[in-house]
Parts: sequence; C-alpha cells; structure tokens
Amino acid sequence: MTNTAAEPAYWSPLRKLSLRFFMIFFIAYIVFNPNGVLPNIDKLYEIYIEPVHTLVVWLGKHVLHLSKPITVFTNGSGDTTYDYVLLFFCFVTAIVGAVIWSVADRKARNYNNLFYWLTVVVRYYVAITMITYGCVKIIKLQFPSPSPDRLLQPFGNASPMGLAWTYMGYSTGFNYFTGFAEFTCGVLLFFRRTATLGAIVGLVVAGNIMAINYAFDVPVKLLSTMLVIMCLYILSKDFIRLTNFFILNKPASAANLGRHTFKKRWKNLTLCIVKYVLVIYTVVMNFYGDVEAMDQYGDAAKKPPLYGIYNVQSFVRNKDTIPPLKTDTTRWDKLTISYAGRARVIMSDDTSRMHDFKIDTLKHTIDMYSYADTTGKAHYTYSQPSKDVLLLKGTMRTDSISIRLKKYDLKNFRLLNRGFHWINEYPYNR
Repeated sequence: MTNTAAEPAYWSPLRKLSLRFFMIFFIAYIVFNPNGVLPNIDKLYEIYIEPVHTLVVWLGKHVLHLSKPITVFTNGSGDTTYDYVLLFFCFVTAIVGAVIWSVADRKARNYNNLFYWLTVVVRYYVAITMITYGCVKIIKLQFPSPSPDRLLQPFGNASPMGLAWTYMGYSTGFNYFTGFAEFTCGVLLFFRRTATLGAIVGLVVAGNIMAINYAFDVPVKLLSTMLVIMCLYILSKDFIRLTNFFILNKPASAANLGRHTFKKRWKNLTLCIVKYVLVIYTVVMNFYGDVEAMDQYGDAAKKPPLYGIYNVQSFVRNKDTIPPLKTDTTRWDKLTISYAGRARVIMSDDTSRMHDFKIDTLKHTIDMYSYADTTGKAHYTYSQPSKDVLLLKGTMRTDSISIRLKKYDLKNFRLLNRGFHWINEYPYNR
C-alpha cells in the first residue's frame, strides 16, 4: 500500500500508544454498538451479542460486584447498566491491548496506514449515524407533534425527556433545521476533502445533542458522547492547522489529503465502488425506510378512530347521575384517544389511568380495561349524534354506565393556534 502525500516517518511513543488504544477502543465500541452501520448488520449482531451479554452479566456480578444483577440490555435506552459495564469493558480492553501491543511492537516507527484506515472507519460510523438521525427528523418521525395526551399534561408532570420531545416535536421547521444539519454533517464526512469541515459541523451538532441528552436526561448519553469524541479524533490530525487558523491567527498549511492506495488497480477500483454503493445505500435506504414508516409513525400517520380529547358532560352509573366532585376517584372527567389501542381516562380528582382501548368501527363497540387492573373490563356501544358529541353506553364490571362526552377542539390550545409572527410589538410569553 502506498500514500501519495508525505507523512511523518517517525511517531512519538505517546502518539503510537494513543493510536493503539483508540484502534482497539473504537473498533470494540463499533462492533458492540453497530447502530445500523452496515446493511443487515443487525442479523449478525444478534448472533455474537448473546455471548457478550453473558460476559457482561458475569463481569457485573463477579468483578464489579454490582448490588443488583444485570437483567436489562440495550433497548430504547442506551444508558442501561449493561451499556456502562460494556463501555468499561471496552475501555479496559483497549488499555490492556495497547500495553501488550506496545511491548510486542516496540520497533514500529509509525502507524500512518492504520491511522488513515481507522479514521476512515470512524468517519463512516459517525457519518451513517448522523444521516440516520437526520432522516428521522427531516421526515419527522423521531419527534411527533404534541398528542392530545401531551396537550393536557401539566408541565410539572412531564419528565425532562418528555419536555424535550414536546419542545422538538412542536416545530416542524426546527426538525428540518436540525435534521439537515445532521444529514449535511454525515455527507461531508464521507469524503476526504470535506471530512474536516464535516467533523467541525459534527462537533457542533453532536455537542448540541449531547447537551440535550445530559440536560434533559435523555438515555442516549453514551452514544452522543462517543460521537463527540469521534469527531475530536477525526480533527486531531488537523489540530495544529485548526489552532493556527482559528486561534493564533497564523497561516495554516494545506491539509494532507493523500489517499492511501493499493498497488493493484483492481483493489482501488473495488474500494471506490464499495464506498459509493455504501454512501448511496445509506442515504436512499434511510429515506426510503422513513417514508415507509410515515404510515405508522410521526405526524403523517393515520389517526385512530375517535382521535382527540373529550370532556365528560354527564356520567350516569346505575341510573344515578354522578356529579363532578373533585374528591371522586371513579367518575370520568375527560377521555383522550391519542394512539391506536390506547386511551387515557382522567378522573374528577385529576388522576389518570391508561386503558387498553379496542374499537370496532363496524359494530360501534369499545372494549376497555385499565393496565393497572386487567380484570375490570368494560364494554360499551358508542354513537355520535353529531361530529363533536360521543355517547357511550355499556357495563363497567357490574355497573351499567352511560356517558355523554363532547369533543374539544385542539385548535383552542394556545400552543397550536399561536403560530408564527414576523412582527411582535410585544413579547408573547405565556
């Protein structure tokens, strides 16, 4: 293999040790957290990750002596105990591996080739991750608009992550802005001539993601932190140039953009084809998959039958009209239907219960039961005398129930009706 540009023939011992550490650490992290980097990688991941689960559980119990056994693995949260122990394992393995490597390869003068290819791997990992996250914002799947449930939830009852999701989900324009920033960063990182700019953009974008994750307790802290570290690693080669340009006001020499090539032409051609296939695949398949998912998730997804917020006008139990007393824990006050198969009932005392909600639009029947009490099933028939009135009649346990509800116009919420204004004579902060 040859390099078309001059590179240092001799590396300092610290630089060689650092390369050995990051080589092992980054590769281990990427293998154990593939994050959809390669097509169908998840199928391979499922094969080799089971022994890793066993090892991490053993480490937690016998080496780290954790107070509780590890039973939860990476899911919607990437900050589980398992993830932290796995990261610790990668870190220790990288240290031990770097030391052994240093002893075994004491005479190495430099690692120019390894540094180049590790940088390529890291660039592509960050690039594909950024494009993936960018696409789900451009298509607006990650952060849906506030649901009826969310609109009725007091700020004080929202989790920090829920508040962040509502903040992001409210504005389609802000989703586009952040999504295109992530997407642009990813595309720039795919190419050597724009990689430095891509890493700078990535440092800002990933830094913002990391700040949100830490500040709002979003359980993707480890991945976002790793993206920041990887962007810094990509920029490390140009540290002196960037320092001269941005801080010291000194001339910055031209970047070394030399491509490491193989002596045989077919290898270089194959590598080039693989690269562009991967780039095109990443962009096309992410957008294709997200567009396909629009029918199931996000703002474009079909709303479930009876979607909305309903205020209870009358509640009759066993032919007795129940008054809306704030001390009553059994009388309905509101019904919200936000997602298919689920409904929330808010009681007169402001407590709420999530229910399984099965509706048959042909028979006009509804079956409901609380997640907290699956034995207390209720069966209703429903009718709509007008588009904003809903009548429920049926049984709840052994009681006969008749409920009249009126649909609330979601446009009455200030969050949804305020809109955008170029001119504001006074601040509109409510």
